[in-house]
Formats: sequence, structure tokens, C-alpha cells
Amino acid sequence: MAKKFAARVAVYVLGLFILAFGVVFAINSDLGISPVNSLPFAIHLASGVDMGLSVTAFFLFCIALQIALLRREFKWVNLTQIVFSTIFGAFVDVARFFMGDFTLGDFLGYPGQLMMLAISIALIALGLAAYMEARLVNLPPEGVVQAIADKIPGGKFHRVKIAMDSVLVVMAIAVTLVFLGGVYGAREGTVLSAIFIGKTIPMARKVATFVLGKTGFYAQPPGT
Repeated sequence: MAKKFAARVAVYVLGLFILAFGVVFAINSDLGISPVNSLPFAIHLASGVDMGLSVTAFFLFCIALQIALLRREFKWVNLTQIVFSTIFGAFVDVARFFMGDFTLGDFLGYPGQLMMLAISIALIALGLAAYMEARLVNLPPEGVVQAIADKIPGGKFHRVKIAMDSVLVVMAIAVTLVFLGGVYGAREGTVLSAIFIGKTIPMARKVATFVLGKTGFYAQPPGT
């Protein structure tokens, strides 16, 4: 049992690592970052704080918001999100260190930027699929979406997700307009990410399930 749990944690952390590189590929594409990361990116640009620290701070805010919304219904095991938020923030900084300013756009122009964005979408979908297969806890932004959906009569996760993503993008635009005098981080890539990450996740989950099955990760069929 302990080995099985350790394996799940390892897969979860691996998913966060892959996800971090997906975020950095989106940043380096210069076509706009995914909606959920748009506000931390705007704060990073406006304040000069490391992107990883901005992401961690945003995730911690999401955890506090979950507690405020759910109160007694909040499951204290979800406080482990604090640990994973810190780890993810560190992974983003590691990914930025290794990637630097590298972008295919320097060699191929706009098509190269689109390729960077496509790689970002694939990595984010695969990272999300891996951490979902570990079946531990949601990342804080998804935790907030679920908390809001639970509190709204007839609330649907996907509808709340769309609304929250829209709010985050608007807030990110407001931050960059006020502090930087222009719109940064929200472009066509933001829209493409919002559309295609969700559509790519089912395929990514099949890949994750196949690979994890081959490594003996599943002691029983996934989802049981």
C-alpha cells in the first residue's frame, strides 16, 4: 500500500513537472499564455517577481478561497495543495532556467511561435492527465472551480471553469494595462489554449494510462 501511494505521488509530481514546461513553452511562444496562468504571468511582469513565486502565490490564494467558500465542508487533506503548489512554482522556475528565452519563433517566425504554442498545449494536457491519473488532490485553481460549482444550485464544473478563465484573463489584462500600459500575455494563444487543452486531455489521458499501465502503476484498472 505504501509503495502504491508513493507511486501515485511520484506520478502526480511528474505531471506537475511536465505541466511547468508547458507553461514556459506558452510564455516563450509570445502568443499568449493559458487563461489559468494569465493572472500570475501578469503579476510576474508587473512586479518583477519570479514567475514561479507568482504562480505559488496565486495557488495559495485559490486554496484560501476554497476554505472561505466551503468552510466546514473543506477537506483538510486538501491543504496538501500548499505543498504541491510550492513544488509546482519551483518547477516553473526550473523550466524557465533551462528554457531561457528559447523560441522557435527566432528561426521560423510566426509558424515557429505556433509550434511552440502547440507543444505547450500538448505538454499541459499531458501534465494534467498524469496528475489526474494519480487521483490525489486537484490543483488549487480546479479546486476553486469545483468549490464554486458545489455552492451554486445546479452548478456545472465546465461552466464555472469557462467563467473563471474569462475572469482571470480580464484581470490579467487589467493588471498589464494599469502597470505596463499595454496588454501582455493575452493573445490568440490564450484563446487557442482555452479551446484545445480541454480537447487534448482525453487523448493525453489515454497516453498516460497506456504508459503507466506498462510500468505497472495500476494495481487495478484505472478509475476503480
